[in-house]
Amino acid sequence: MGRREELIVGLDLGTTKICAVVGEVTSEGIDIVGVGTYPSIGLRGGVVVNIEQTVQSIRKAVEEAELMAGCEISSVYAGVAGTHVQSLNSHGVIAVKSREVTQSDIDRVLDAAKTVALPYDRQILHVLPQQFLVDDQEGIQNPVGMAGVRLEAKVHIVTGAVSAVQNIIKCCEKAGLNVQDVVLESLASSEAVLDADEKHLGVALVDIGGGTSDVAVFQDHAIRYSCVVGLGGNHITSDISVGLRTSMDEAEKIKKKYGCALVDRIGQQDMIEVGSVGGQKPRQLAQSILAQIIEARVEEILKIIEWELVRSGFVESLHGGVVLTGGVSLLPGIRELAEKIFDLPVRIGVPYQFGGLGDVVKNPMFATATGLLAYGRKRGKVRLPVEESNSLVNKVLMIMKRWFKEFW
Repeated sequence: MGRREELIVGLDLGTTKICAVVGEVTSEGIDIVGVGTYPSIGLRGGVVVNIEQTVQSIRKAVEEAELMAGCEISSVYAGVAGTHVQSLNSHGVIAVKSREVTQSDIDRVLDAAKTVALPYDRQILHVLPQQFLVDDQEGIQNPVGMAGVRLEAKVHIVTGAVSAVQNIIKCCEKAGLNVQDVVLESLASSEAVLDADEKHLGVALVDIGGGTSDVAVFQDHAIRYSCVVGLGGNHITSDISVGLRTSMDEAEKIKKKYGCALVDRIGQQDMIEVGSVGGQKPRQLAQSILAQIIEARVEEILKIIEWELVRSGFVESLHGGVVLTGGVSLLPGIRELAEKIFDLPVRIGVPYQFGGLGDVVKNPMFATATGLLAYGRKRGKVRLPVEESNSLVNKVLMIMKRWFKEFW
């Protein structure tokens, strides 16, 4: 059995699906070698509500990715979301000991910047530098080697509830996986769908998933603001279920098949078939009724996001516009509706810089999972213990090993 040294695995723990993506680091970038998805049963709003069901979903998604990649996965980068995630900007100052800034000085000033009062039930997930100042000189991205006596750092700190983060890690460990790092999902998505020019000019990333909508604002190549809105695609499905008096499963199918976020796009004569509950016959309804339900909820989600962008103080600086990603961004008409609400250019963001099976993940649904690969590569932690298995016999043995763990 050979050994692949440079493999990264991203695990997106979403409200509607668990997605595992395996990427191989090359000199050109990252090649996708395996993808696995499975419906998410034990999560709600990005938070674990049932440990065992979540573990089963993780195992199924990982097994599918293992079969496609021909390897055994033991380490992952896990995404985290949910309304428990909060962020703030902070500032740290130190004296430079040797009159020349070293990496040790940068580490000390970042430690000083993250010394903020937090409740005992919260933990810091990320300390993301925005800029450094050397003797009041602003706009420095990397001050190593610069002469000075005073070093300052402005940072963006992301925090999460200890219990929610630990439950995610516990589920991964129960599934036989070691968590290399827990990553904010909007930060991961930005690595997959945003380019450097957008991050420099100023851009808002809006990742609308099943249970939450993640927002991140970038300017001058640094994250300036982030938040999580507790609304997503499942709320649209719930509205359809209530409005059309049908089951949630049927409502989800109707949304995917006939859904549209703009009533103006639907003809008055267009009809759809809606399954009834209680064994009654399916009904014929105007598609415009469905569009009205969807447009109302999508408009509400986008207006709350607009309010968050205004609250960030950067709405006037978004010269790169807004990038929509996540599963809900696939709704026809949502880009036009977003442009009308934000009064800014809007595009749909898809992962684009991946080789190998890159076409398989060229979909907004895979923005977070693929972004986790780019996040891991950026930080240089790519040598994960992943065993390669080329033969069909070894693949079968891996699945039997998983089953044995599960039942014994």
